[in-house]
Amino acid sequence: MKKISVLGAGSWGTALAMLLEENGHEVTIWSIDKKEVEMLRKEREQKDKLPGVKLSDNIQVTNNLEEAMKGREILVFAVPSVFVRSTARSAAPFYEKGQVIVDVAKGIEESTLMRLSEIIEDEIKGATVAVLSGPSHAEEVARKIPTIVVVGSEDYAIAKELQKTFSNGWFRVYTSPDVLGIELGGALKNVIALAAGICDGLNFGDNSKAALITRGVAELSRLGVAMGGKPETFSGLSGIGDLVVTCTSVHSRNHNAGVLIGQGKTMQEAMDEVKMVVEGVYSAKAALLLATQYNVEIPIIEQVNEVLFYNKPARDAVTDLFMRDSKREHEDLSW
Repeated sequence: MKKISVLGAGSWGTALAMLLEENGHEVTIWSIDKKEVEMLRKEREQKDKLPGVKLSDNIQVTNNLEEAMKGREILVFAVPSVFVRSTARSAAPFYEKGQVIVDVAKGIEESTLMRLSEIIEDEIKGATVAVLSGPSHAEEVARKIPTIVVVGSEDYAIAKELQKTFSNGWFRVYTSPDVLGIELGGALKNVIALAAGICDGLNFGDNSKAALITRGVAELSRLGVAMGGKPETFSGLSGIGDLVVTCTSVHSRNHNAGVLIGQGKTMQEAMDEVKMVVEGVYSAKAALLLATQYNVEIPIIEQVNEVLFYNKPARDAVTDLFMRDSKREHEDLSW
């Protein structure tokens, strides 16, 4: 049994807390939001984001960060990507040597182009940071629907220990040393999912979405490999796997926001209606900046930026994608 705290009481943090408690660990959930803490303590339910799913009475809930971190072996960072830096900064004074931080959020910081694990390491000096990613909607994990993810760590022993900690009969965990690739796949697929939602909002069909997902894989792979990620990672759970589920699921906040944008709503109107953080909006600009830095073409993500931030009509963006210069599907294949 391990002592574990989950920092963040949204849908994903709550679902993982339930999973870890069921696996026999001593689990505490921390939230900065006092009303959220009170709701979880009193109702034993995340009514706003996971209605109908009850927390075990064994899970402790607190808004005291020092209390949540003291004596814990594992700290799961489950706050939205835009709050990772502020949470890590607040957590830094209470971090104890030997604690393993597992980041489960997905994104890239626009102002620094840092991955989330890099942000945590920047704020908590000497921290040991791993990542967990893959096709894993909280709404399904909380209801014990079979799910497979990957945990990434540069330390093999830590990866194996986390694999054991999170795994059970319906939640299978693979391991990987490619932390960079896992994080980039998780961040970039959210931008492609916005595009997939826009396609649905425009009432396009299965052909359109299949093409978009396939070319989206090509974009995130090109950029990820240029930055040092491994090609195998982008064809795995945190690449294609996460991309497919985020582009097609009714649970996907990025896809759902894209649908609203395709129907004519502004980015802000879509985010307000979804009522949760739409990570792809925050990663879109960062992805474009990285592509420029590494001289990589990412036309889908480029058009998503045009629609999100420059009021380009979604249908015009699709037309511009189709009217690009003709190309080979794979440049390294020759006649």
